[in-house]
Amino acid sequence: MGSPTFAKRMNRLGTESAFEVLAKAKSLEAQGKDIIHLEIGQPDFSTPMNVCEAAFKAMKEGHTGYCPSAGLPEFREVAAHHISETRGVEIHPDEVTVTPGAKPIIFFTILALIDEGDEVIYPEPGFPVYESVIDFIGGKAIPLPLQEEFDFRFNIDDLVDSITENTKLLIINSPQNPTGGTLTESDLSAIAELAEKHQFYVLTDEVYSRLLYEGTHHSIISLPGMKERTILIEGHSKTYAMTGWRLGYGVAPKEIADKITQLTINSNSCTATFTQIAGIEALTGPQNFVTEMVAEFQIRRDVIVHGLNAIDGVSCVKPLGSFYVFPNVTNLSLSCEDLADYLMDEAGVALLPGTAFGKFGDGYLRLSYANSLENINDALQRIESAISKL
Repeated sequence: MGSPTFAKRMNRLGTESAFEVLAKAKSLEAQGKDIIHLEIGQPDFSTPMNVCEAAFKAMKEGHTGYCPSAGLPEFREVAAHHISETRGVEIHPDEVTVTPGAKPIIFFTILALIDEGDEVIYPEPGFPVYESVIDFIGGKAIPLPLQEEFDFRFNIDDLVDSITENTKLLIINSPQNPTGGTLTESDLSAIAELAEKHQFYVLTDEVYSRLLYEGTHHSIISLPGMKERTILIEGHSKTYAMTGWRLGYGVAPKEIADKITQLTINSNSCTATFTQIAGIEALTGPQNFVTEMVAEFQIRRDVIVHGLNAIDGVSCVKPLGSFYVFPNVTNLSLSCEDLADYLMDEAGVALLPGTAFGKFGDGYLRLSYANSLENINDALQRIESAISKL
């Protein structure tokens, strides 16, 4: 039997380089090489025990079957209350849809709203799934450059220039992956004004909302008139160190939430019941875990930024949120792709080239500081030593 003939759309579907680099790093480790992992966006903390115990209890009590595709009513109620309190806008449980992780909200929103040829503006460098899904569905992906001189925010004039009569959706992400940048209140006000004027929707990815070191998190859904045209993404993976639990949710106008539920029914049926029960405990239980984790991340951020800026040829903006740094390496002799490979092979440090997040990431690296201070300091020494040999 010959090779399978795949649908042409598969050629338009991208990937996430972090998982490819992780696989390569694991392969090298299997061969005996010592690797420090700074490539994957995963907290190195264990899920809080009260959350685990809530899941164990739920499973022992038989909560292991199907549930409504939109999510457990009690989880939707708790999530609606949480968003209402933190974003200052009234959310009804019917406007919440629960999915296995936050990624399906990205996929299903674009699938529900975008026809072939519709334009979607997205931040770049940005989470690779944005562009991948837009292309896969047949939309036209319009990158909006995040600029180092603006602390990795975008220039509102660039957004204005990107909008056409075919613009259907704008994706924003704050705090951002991969840069750690955040959008300001004035940025969001300008975006809201443009969304109203040009009648497009906004998909706001806020999965790092609690991982903020300075200032207050601001959401575009809070602004007058924006609840009706905003789809907000939240999740438990980063905030509560629950990456493998696969628990995310979207908040959207009911008509859109219903379409997301319809797509859920046709794909994964529902999100695990006991996972949602654990998620309720995460949101309603003690929050000291989050406070302590963020404080530890801030210490690591300061160490890694200082260490990178001390390396000749490297400069690094201090990020305001998430757990990533995005250092500029344009003064070094290697491309960011070759440099990432070199640091893996020569120094045993796994990290990502900026181009893994789009062409506007060229000249940068992304490092996750979701690792111990000991490993971060070791990685910085290895990187400095390897770069000195170039």
